[in-house]
Amino acid sequence: QVQLVESGGGLVQAGESLRLSCAASGIIFRFKTMHWYRQAPGKQRELVANIGPVGSTNYADSVKGRFTISRDNAKNTVYLQMNSLKPEDTAVYYCAAGIQLDYWGQGTQVTVSS
Repeated sequence: QVQLVESGGGLVQAGESLRLSCAASGIIFRFKTMHWYRQAPGKQRELVANIGPVGSTNYADSVKGRFTISRDNAKNTVYLQMNSLKPEDTAVYYCAAGIQLDYWGQGTQVTVSS
C-alpha cells in the first residue's frame, strides 16, 4: 500500500520560513520523481517544484530563489524548504510521486499572514 504523508505546515507571518516533509512508503522511492504541488482556495492546483531520482530540480517561477526542494533517499523523504514566505503562498501543499503523478498525499495547510 502506497502512502505519502506530508507534515510541517502551519501558520506563519510573511517573511518567515517553513520546512515541509513528505514521507513515502510502498514505493521504490529512489527511482521516483517527487513533486510538491499547492492549491489555494478557488484556484487550480499548481506545481511548486519537483526533483528527479538523481537530484535534478525544477521550480515554478513564483518560488524560485525562495523555495528549495531536496530528497533523502535513505529516509524515503522529500522536503520543501520555504523561505521568505508571502501571503500568496497560502495554500494546501501536496506531495506526489512519479512522472505521471501516480500517488498523492493528503496535503498540509500553509497559511502566511501579512
